[in-house]
Amino acid sequence: MMRRSLAAATAMLVVLGPGSAWADMEAAKRWIESEFQPSTLSKEDQLKEMEWFIKAAEPFKGMDIKVVSETITTHEYEAKTLARAFTEITGIKVTHDLIGEGDVIEKLQTQMQSGQNIYDAWVNDSDLIGTHIRYDQVVPLSDWMEGTGKDVTNPMLDIQDFMGISFTTGPDGKIYQLPNQQFANLYWFRYDWFSDPDLQARFKEKYGYDLGVPVNWSAYEDIADFFTNDVKEINGQRVYGHMDYGKKDPSLGWRFTDAWLSMAGAGDKGLPNGKPVDEWGIRVDGCRPVGSSVERGGDTNGPAAVFALTKYIDWLKQYAPPEAAGMTFSEAGPVPAQGNVAQQIFWYTAFTADMAKDGLPVVDDSGNPKWRMAPSPHGPYWEEGMKLGYQDAGSWTLLKSTPEARRKAAWLYAQFTVAKSVSLKKTHVGLTPIRDSDIRHESFTERAPKLGGLVEFYRSPARVLWTPTGTNVPDYPKLAQLWWQNVAQAVTGEVTPQQAMDTLAKQQDDVMARLERAGIQGECGPKLNEPRDAQYWFDQPGAPKPKLANEKEQGQTVSYDELVKSWQDANAAN
Repeated sequence: MMRRSLAAATAMLVVLGPGSAWADMEAAKRWIESEFQPSTLSKEDQLKEMEWFIKAAEPFKGMDIKVVSETITTHEYEAKTLARAFTEITGIKVTHDLIGEGDVIEKLQTQMQSGQNIYDAWVNDSDLIGTHIRYDQVVPLSDWMEGTGKDVTNPMLDIQDFMGISFTTGPDGKIYQLPNQQFANLYWFRYDWFSDPDLQARFKEKYGYDLGVPVNWSAYEDIADFFTNDVKEINGQRVYGHMDYGKKDPSLGWRFTDAWLSMAGAGDKGLPNGKPVDEWGIRVDGCRPVGSSVERGGDTNGPAAVFALTKYIDWLKQYAPPEAAGMTFSEAGPVPAQGNVAQQIFWYTAFTADMAKDGLPVVDDSGNPKWRMAPSPHGPYWEEGMKLGYQDAGSWTLLKSTPEARRKAAWLYAQFTVAKSVSLKKTHVGLTPIRDSDIRHESFTERAPKLGGLVEFYRSPARVLWTPTGTNVPDYPKLAQLWWQNVAQAVTGEVTPQQAMDTLAKQQDDVMARLERAGIQGECGPKLNEPRDAQYWFDQPGAPKPKLANEKEQGQTVSYDELVKSWQDANAAN
């Protein structure tokens, strides 16, 4: 959803015209030799997979199909390289549009509402899974692969190899979307500074525990204060203990809907999302949303959510560079690579490649990163069994409004872009891994030291705690836009954090009430609880949780090297 790195990207078309080579095994062999390496498949098995694509595509030769995705490196590779390969191998011509994420959602809504076939297949975030299961506009892929689309479903697809398949599965157990790329929101820090004996001694003397990867928000806050107000300068450069952004802009909403509340401890236990209350604070009864305000059993304006917003504002103002408060997501993204930030609690792994380029202040003379990524610290309301952060999963989606023949041809292309024959090379290009077999391949073992912990994280058992927005959210486009407007008012001081979250919770309930009255979302549509005294809900198990007497717990850290070793030991045991 790198919305998050190229939010203002312009449209780009890759159109393969009649001059392209037609389907044949010679083309497949040529691509396997020249481009589709490395692969988890042998070249023999790659040829078998390509042979299947050629035969399945026979009825659609010469057809022109249109697909769309947002603009990130992974999709640029698909549009520039894989679309051309697919055309040469199958004879199906592809236009793969690259546009901004907001435009993808807008056009998707237009097709869903009008029935006009704008695109034949879509890569959109699995954050829309709750929307897709309720509006009956999306083709359930489980049904499609066993039914009408069986003849165009790759027998070597291996659904269970997709790390994010649970993200795209509805409450009914059906798969609605197919992961195409994914990246997590992790903790980023300057490993070289944290390893400095002098800084370690100074931190230990002041705080009484070791400078290391923060396990909780208290430690993150202590480290932020230490670098901003005690260290102040390293090699003559002013340094800061935190980086963030705060401009009134739609990207400010992502900063919160991407699991910030659950990192503090809002919501319930459960993976991939809290049940019955998720990280947006929305409670469900079965699959029906019943409220987001505390008075209706939700947690959007509960103590944990208010704490999350309060800490975000405090840290932005006290520990980040002064200009951060006026930045958008895309403006703030490159700042840590400039070398004056010690840590960032909210950092997307999609920045890995840009953060590891030779010549940067955060890369040494040998091309090795001076930084590492690690699990996100959690707030005082967090409990074992809860999700710990966000993971984006851009996923292929088919709409019922697309004519069947076009849908089948587009489904072939969608599968081609994630097929084992091509997915490992694509992962090396875009660093947005989707297959377990890819991230465990020896080529990533060799590359791991240059990627600052990306490979170690995705091989670790911890990765399951980072998940996208889930099925509790009944209409992602309508609800997501409410967040940035309310958060921005709290950042500027127009309202308190409590007032901002109260308004947000009420507005979410109002939207869900309108959906309930409209009756257009079927048996999983909202049916709001009647308001009750907040104390009634605080007295119930789970979320919403009452305010803690002490929200500043003892800081706790862990050695990064020991953390990675524990992951490796766990993998070896499995």
